[in-house]
Amino acid sequence: MHSIEAENRLLRRAIEAITSSVDLDAVLRASVDLVTEATGGDVCFLHLWDEEGQCLVLRAASAGFEEAVGRVRLRLEEGVAGWVAAHRDIVVIPEDKWADPRYKYIPELRGELFTSLLSVPIVSPTGGLIGVFNVHSRRAHAFSEQDVGFLRLTASLVAGAIEHTSLFARLAEKERALEDLMRRTIEAQEEERRRVATEIHDGVTQQMVSVWYRLQAALRALRSDPDRAEAELARARELVDEALEEARAAIYDLRPSILDDLGLVPSLRTLAARQLEGLELELELPETISLPPHHEVALYRIAQESITNVRKHAEASRVRIALRQEGDDVVLVVEDDGRGFDATASSPGRISFGLTGMRERASLAGGTLEVASEPGRGTRLEVRIPCQPAEVRR
Repeated sequence: MHSIEAENRLLRRAIEAITSSVDLDAVLRASVDLVTEATGGDVCFLHLWDEEGQCLVLRAASAGFEEAVGRVRLRLEEGVAGWVAAHRDIVVIPEDKWADPRYKYIPELRGELFTSLLSVPIVSPTGGLIGVFNVHSRRAHAFSEQDVGFLRLTASLVAGAIEHTSLFARLAEKERALEDLMRRTIEAQEEERRRVATEIHDGVTQQMVSVWYRLQAALRALRSDPDRAEAELARARELVDEALEEARAAIYDLRPSILDDLGLVPSLRTLAARQLEGLELELELPETISLPPHHEVALYRIAQESITNVRKHAEASRVRIALRQEGDDVVLVVEDDGRGFDATASSPGRISFGLTGMRERASLAGGTLEVASEPGRGTRLEVRIPCQPAEVRR
């Protein structure tokens, strides 16, 4: 770098290249080219720290070394780049770099072609390791303070760009997760609508048609056969009662009114007492727990389906139901001593359908559902939903 004007021009280009894109690979490639030009080097390699692998990974390189990108990995203290990463310090080797004890030959980078080396750490504003810039030249090159300063400044810009693109990537991931949740919620709503529509069509609608025919028959027999007319009206009234019950059941399936009237804990007590009558029942429930409405519905529905499976399929004599808070999670457990099943295999018919529905409900609430069961050893179902209850009293 020969003048302040040239330095400022390159700096403006660096800022523009690094801040104009959220494509990290494009930013890294542009940085490598600018650093090579600014320092008078022949090639530049940019290694980023991989926290999971606990190593430096080559993420960008000058033209001719593209195949090495992603393949070269260095541990801390391994090679000059590894030393710089470990010590967060700059290394300048004007010539004969292979004589430096920290140097390590890496075939993919063809180190025998280059004699001098400038290595600068890339560090986050909080001091965390992000990576290392390595600039090499074929001839002896005494990198100037300007070269070092420009590379350090570029490294700080790259650190900011990496944090920016990482934040953008996290936001994009959250947006995708939100879109997926919305899609699944809409699908669940549509499925619920189809189910209710089918129940109304197959139940209430058919019964109303039967009521209509009964009323027509009663009208025809009203004068000629009063006894038959009375019987038809009586049957019509029974059908109306049945239709009303089915309509109430359909409404109850959409939102159990008992949750609005009593809350989750009393609703679970009532559900267990009614559905598991005659079985030894162990309830481990808080006195009360306040949750968002959609979490209450999810937990209640899962408990309802699980209890139905116990009653219809488990042949159990003892059932345990527990609801508790564990850290930021609310946990529901339904456990029985019934005949169990092979949880690693495809479950038969209704059980499989029920488990799928329960898992979907838990997932839509942001939680998970785990089932542990073996033939002859009962079944344990655990639902875990991340949530901070407003109030829990024991």
